[in-house]
Amino acid sequence: MKYFILLYCLVFVACMNKTASKDVQQIKEDNSETVTLMTLDPGHFHAALVQKSMYNQVNDTVYVYGPKGPDIADHLKRIEGFNTRTENPTQWIEKVYEGEDYLQKMIAEKPGNVMVVSGRNNLKMKYIKEAIDAGIHVYADKPMVISPEDFPVLEAAFKKANEKNLLVYDIMTERFEITTILQRELSMLEPVFGTLIKGTVDKPAITKESVHHFFKYVSGKPLKRPEWFFDTKQRGEGLNDVSTHLVDLVQWEAFPNIILKKSDVEIANVKHWTTNLSKDMFTKVTGANEFPDFLKKDLDNDTLKIKCNGSITYKIKGKFAKTSVIWNFQAPEGTGDTHYSIMRGTLCDLIIKQGKNEDYKPKLYIKYHASQDTAPFETQLRQAIHVNLNKKYEGLKLKKLDETLWTVDIPQIYKIDHEQHFEEVTKNYLKYLAEGKMPDWEVPNMIVKYYTTTEAYKWVNTTH
Repeated sequence: MKYFILLYCLVFVACMNKTASKDVQQIKEDNSETVTLMTLDPGHFHAALVQKSMYNQVNDTVYVYGPKGPDIADHLKRIEGFNTRTENPTQWIEKVYEGEDYLQKMIAEKPGNVMVVSGRNNLKMKYIKEAIDAGIHVYADKPMVISPEDFPVLEAAFKKANEKNLLVYDIMTERFEITTILQRELSMLEPVFGTLIKGTVDKPAITKESVHHFFKYVSGKPLKRPEWFFDTKQRGEGLNDVSTHLVDLVQWEAFPNIILKKSDVEIANVKHWTTNLSKDMFTKVTGANEFPDFLKKDLDNDTLKIKCNGSITYKIKGKFAKTSVIWNFQAPEGTGDTHYSIMRGTLCDLIIKQGKNEDYKPKLYIKYHASQDTAPFETQLRQAIHVNLNKKYEGLKLKKLDETLWTVDIPQIYKIDHEQHFEEVTKNYLKYLAEGKMPDWEVPNMIVKYYTTTEAYKWVNTTH
């Protein structure tokens, strides 16, 4: 009897294994791997964050091309960390080529159809142009261009990409932050927001400000920055680097789904200033004991002065907007990068704060300021939150703070962090690749975005 039971178990297990193998094969057939990534010169940790998750339609094997040195070594360590983590490990296989001819090698071998690029910003335009010429889709970390001289090259690259049915897309993670999403959604509801005011230079219709830190933790580990990251000639200033995100959000929120033109933009005022680092600070975040030669131009005795902070005040389609980027060395304990935003409507202001009172977590406030009685407004606001927006984001709750001020309680499930945003952006890009197109406004508005940042850089560095 024991023999027959054992035989039955063995046959059952064999059948289960056969079924499992068939299921795995069926999954692979149903989710054919149509995208193969090629990572070029991965000098920034954002290149690795693209691979923090696996994607059904992406080949497990990724081809990496770059110059031999610490950038590729650090990139591979991050990927290995994702592959070996305890919870939901990835299974990426990295095929690496290291050599000075890395760009030519990638173009010649062309083992993939999408180039991922995140590194030295002064080289990106060259990389993007070469990829498009070779018939390769582009998935680029911001910014794609930092030089006003390179901006026409970007325009030409987009034109050629369109002719060759290639999708060029930049990684705009902040569109997937929940308070920003809700700020945009509420601004589109006229009974709540009214309409965006025109604003002034001193009181813009929309303001975006972000505070960043050179030393921080990524995936639970201290972030090691490459030395070139501190050179504004290679990385760009705050005006034409991080400001890319903020200018994008201004366009995305104030003019949703509208095709913009360069003529819609008029620069009003631009400022930039330095963050100063000691040699000890530089060593802490890079591991280097000395400043490299290319940074000596920015040294004042032993202090490195990096012109990484900047603000841009400009008009876009007749509305005043302002973006500000601030870099500190290290955030206070328990805090991190922060964001502030305000959209001023004729009925209320939509405000995102992330300060001490918010426990350094982004929080959305609605401030009513019209002269009429608040009761009808509150009725409309409750309808917007508890009915309209709950259809998309279940569990939202409106909380009244005083007679003219409310905040929105947001379920934790929607509060994904910056690193998780990369998965959402990548899924979005993969959807566009599968469909073979992007929304009609995406490319024109990318052009306007980089026109704004490069014109601001030109305005402050040459004109004024």
